[in-house]
Amino acid sequence: MRAFNFSAGPAALPVEVLQRAASEMLDWRGSGMSVMEMSHRGREFQSIHEEALADLRELLAVPANYKILFMQGGGQGQNAFIPLNLLGTSLATPRRADYVVTGVWSQKSQQEAQRYCQPHIAATTEHRGFTSLPAFSEWQLSDDPAYVHVCGNETINGVEFFDLPHVDAPLVVDASSHLLSRPMDVSKCGVLYACAQKNFGIAGLTLVIVREDLLERALPICPSAFNWKTVAQNNSLYNTPPTYAIYLAGLVFKWLKQQGGLSVMEARNREKAQLLYDTIDKSDFYVNHVEIAVRSRMNVPFHLIDKTRTEDFLVGARAQNLLQLKGHSSVGGMRASLYNAVPLDAVQALVEYMREFERGSC
Repeated sequence: MRAFNFSAGPAALPVEVLQRAASEMLDWRGSGMSVMEMSHRGREFQSIHEEALADLRELLAVPANYKILFMQGGGQGQNAFIPLNLLGTSLATPRRADYVVTGVWSQKSQQEAQRYCQPHIAATTEHRGFTSLPAFSEWQLSDDPAYVHVCGNETINGVEFFDLPHVDAPLVVDASSHLLSRPMDVSKCGVLYACAQKNFGIAGLTLVIVREDLLERALPICPSAFNWKTVAQNNSLYNTPPTYAIYLAGLVFKWLKQQGGLSVMEARNREKAQLLYDTIDKSDFYVNHVEIAVRSRMNVPFHLIDKTRTEDFLVGARAQNLLQLKGHSSVGGMRASLYNAVPLDAVQALVEYMREFERGSC
């Protein structure tokens, strides 16, 4: 029996996807080759690539005037490529960019942008320990910023935007840890980006969905391989893409369609998160500090009231095949990541262990 994996990323993959990939490892559909051995310009990989693009566009209902790019560099790479692609045509007179800082990852995004401009913090909840989100009415946007950046879900701090505001500037959304967990209105975003290793694949693949009119704003110093216009003009094949990671993402996209799509996944993810949060809230033994209305469905950080028992909890969890529950080093405690591939059975097993541990500690 496989263990239950609550890793924040690289994270659990659907068993069916792993089985399909294993069955095709040595010979993809009679080609005589593994996907890892194929030319990225050959007809075999071209079919994999095009199917993945089409399935993703269907799942997210991506409008026709948006380009879907398969890139490398991860979300942190895009923290640099976003200003390089959107700040304008001259470093001598770069436009201002606005950042909403709601946790560790949006803070890293804002700090990286300092290399290319003077980013303006339009709103932050750092003074509240990143346990809430700033109301849209609190955002203090610049006059005519090049873009406004938000992190849709903070994996470390456990806060999530469930709605996005309308802003006059292009809205750039880091969707790395909640993309494909529920329907999203892509048309509200100028740019949406995500690393694959949370909800739709393995490390090495980064997705960028960008509105076509934003492809003309790159700084001259932007590297060709990371210039969105260049990547779009070459259908993500300007240089060798992460071929196997695209193949696995394509299998996940098909799996999501077979499950019934993103509305079905949202219902499942609501149920999993609610079960875990209810268990925490009804206990005097565990605590989650995030405001209820903005609690992440994907990443649930929690602590023991008696923090001296944390290591005992983690050791016992591993013994029960409940893996990778240790909280991020910056916040401590525990964290259960409940991505699409984590089944309800896993959360039920975790909740039962939590209750048993609490009973045994009383």
